[in-house]
Amino acid sequence: MTVTIRVFDPAMCCSTGICGPSVDPELVRFAADVDWLVQQGVAVERFNLSQQPGAFATTPVVKEALERGTEVLPLILVGDRIAVEGAYPSRDTLAALAGVVVKKVAAPAASGCCGGARARAAAATSSASPDPEAGPKSGCC
Repeated sequence: MTVTIRVFDPAMCCSTGICGPSVDPELVRFAADVDWLVQQGVAVERFNLSQQPGAFATTPVVKEALERGTEVLPLILVGDRIAVEGAYPSRDTLAALAGVVVKKVAAPAASGCCGGARARAAAATSSASPDPEAGPKSGCC
């Protein structure tokens, strides 16, 4: 089943809100997260209240939410259900809503105190190990 994420933005000067002299960093982050989601193969549709009011009027769940006021925007829909209301979700939340697995990249091995050959040799000298390449018997540094 293919998931479509639909974003119903408040009225903004352009489709993403990242234009003009004072750009909201939250909108920049969200635009980048949406681009990333699209690159993962997820269909994303975005509607701006000032440019596409018809989409708001013809989507029943959005029309109903707007009866409570525009502070419910942005609305993030998955299918025909509201998943997030009144805030732009994080990339991890967007991925979860779309069923995309986010792979965490492991940090590179340390090259400082405990990671280098010199540190292993120094630590081995202070341990009971006769082989400096074997490293310390317990702990590090």
